[in-house]
Amino acid sequence: MAADDENPENIDRPQGDDAPGADTDAAAEGAAHAVPTEDAKEIAGEVEDAPLEAVQEAQEKGGAKQAAKPPEVEPAGEGHAVPSEDAMEIAGTAEDAPLEAAQEAQDRAAEAAASSEEEEDTAPTPRVKPSVPGAHLEVDIVPEGADPLGRSETYEDPYAVDDEVETTEDAAEQEPEEEQETLVEPIATAAIDLASGARYRATGKRKTAIARVTLRPGTGTYVINGRALEVHFPRVTLQRNIRQPLETVGYQERMDVVARLHGGGISAQAGALRHGVSRALLEADPNLRGELKRRGFLTRDSRAKERKKAGLKKARKRPQFSKR
Repeated sequence: MAADDENPENIDRPQGDDAPGADTDAAAEGAAHAVPTEDAKEIAGEVEDAPLEAVQEAQEKGGAKQAAKPPEVEPAGEGHAVPSEDAMEIAGTAEDAPLEAAQEAQDRAAEAAASSEEEEDTAPTPRVKPSVPGAHLEVDIVPEGADPLGRSETYEDPYAVDDEVETTEDAAEQEPEEEQETLVEPIATAAIDLASGARYRATGKRKTAIARVTLRPGTGTYVINGRALEVHFPRVTLQRNIRQPLETVGYQERMDVVARLHGGGISAQAGALRHGVSRALLEADPNLRGELKRRGFLTRDSRAKERKKAGLKKARKRPQFSKR
């Protein structure tokens, strides 16, 4: 009664074949156990035979390849599988790898040591200076007028004698012969009184040097500041310049010279002494003025040291120019 109360749909449901749902249940059971038709059987058979037919065709054509069977491994014992040849080869190469690496390292070290020994044994070759083309050849200059083949035994320079002749001729052309003779030869018209008490005094100047000269009859000696000419003037050129006035007049062995010098240097004192001797000769014989003047003995040498200028280092020397 309780079941009927819980399912009210069972109330007044007809029982047996006359029930309304009896037809639907029978149709469902018939569909589950339906008999296949002939067409369906034929299609199913073709589908099942398709793989067999394909294999048979491949075998007939010879194109079918049988799958390789895996190598049969005989068990060495219970629980121990025997490794294959490939596995054994791989394991062997893995074990030999460290040994091969060590051997290669030793070989490389030996090669490096051998190469270093060879480099030490072979000394570096010195650098050779490149040769200059034609450096071994000798200069062969043939002078003008000489035989280049050397057939002439002696060679005479055609210009050796001509040069000397030309130089002497040029000098003669520049100065007339009369002037040369008059300048070299002593003045013949000189007439000087050589009395025992004769004294001829004059003053000569050059730069800042002053010479007070006295001429007197004697043997041709020079006394300068109490000393001999050779001692006071050691230069031969200065001695020659001082003796020129007396040699020109021709009294170099008949008159003595006594002089007092002060100021200037040795060259200026020599010029002042020469000027003083010339002026003293003019006091002895006034007729010698023309000859002495023409030879330049009476001319006062006015050349002196030029004064320093402002902004310059000396008289004309300037400081170094700097553009920047």
